[in-house]
Amino acid sequence: MVHYGHSNQLRQAKAMGDYLVVGVHTDEEIAKHKGPPVFTQAERYKMIRATKWVDEIVEGAPYVTTLETLDKYNCDFCVHGDDITLTVDGKDTYDEVKRMGRYRECKRTQGVSTTDLVGRMLLLTKSHNSNVVSRLYSSHTDNFGKGPKGHSPWTGVSQFLQTSQKIIQFASGKEPQPEDTIIYVAGAFDLFHIGHVDFLETVHKQAEKPYVIVGLHFDQEVNRYKGKNYPIMNIHERTLSVLACRYVSEVVIGAPYTVGKDLLDHFKVDLVCHGKTEVFPDTDGTDPYTEPRKRGIFRVLDSSNNLTTDDIVQRIIENRLQFEARNQKKEAKEMAVIEALKHKEDSLKTEAALVNN
Repeated sequence: MVHYGHSNQLRQAKAMGDYLVVGVHTDEEIAKHKGPPVFTQAERYKMIRATKWVDEIVEGAPYVTTLETLDKYNCDFCVHGDDITLTVDGKDTYDEVKRMGRYRECKRTQGVSTTDLVGRMLLLTKSHNSNVVSRLYSSHTDNFGKGPKGHSPWTGVSQFLQTSQKIIQFASGKEPQPEDTIIYVAGAFDLFHIGHVDFLETVHKQAEKPYVIVGLHFDQEVNRYKGKNYPIMNIHERTLSVLACRYVSEVVIGAPYTVGKDLLDHFKVDLVCHGKTEVFPDTDGTDPYTEPRKRGIFRVLDSSNNLTTDDIVQRIIENRLQFEARNQKKEAKEMAVIEALKHKEDSLKTEAALVNN
């Protein structure tokens, strides 16, 4: 997958240098070393290109990073998160560059991983996790608005904790200029994927100098019109996912569902766009785009990409057994490495104690 954890890694990597080259593996390489990929290589190439800290991508980059690869693309060093990456036979994929001092590490984003997101999607097939209303008022809920252990009652299992600092790091911080065309779009943007990227790119092309504002609905609102166990990502996760996209200038966190007069006037909106997906009525049955239609600033766009969040979830469900096996295998492999490192550390401590004695 490509998620905000990856975007945060790319942001940190870019801060370490001047020009960021991102190597993206093929489907074949990922299937060999990690299990089936969720997004295709073509989707991943385009999504990484759309991440605002990326200067260049290398398609089909080798799974094991070598000095030869770094030199080929004129890179001084490579960057990876502080999590473990192993080949199919359990070897560190960055062993060579680490030994030669051409490796840097950045902090992994706590509370999210591909394994975690796949697990969340698999929960969509569990009956105990589908009835949001009963979970809200059940005895297992700490209080209204929080699920077990403080998790969102709508996303159920998210462990991501948002901070103002993280939003500042992801946001561009640029104010709209007088010559800019203010374009507003709204939605869930759940499990941010290539369908969203293609739509936002199409929105961005609607003006010579676009300033694209994305209104993100709260989890409760998304669940109202999407149902099931949606959204899979909570409002904070969706905020970072959208902010990482180079076609977006600003995000409204918890935007009102109806795009009314106050919102349009406050942001001085010139154009309101929506994709070809269905427009659900507001709670009172009214069209949420009545005001922009009346002003003649509403535009339906066709990005020629019909991929939806439902489609992504369906990919996971269709390959459920493979993904469950992938998650278990990855966890077992990582635990084995952690145990080996712990054993090595304990041995060094024992040796040091013997020397001191």
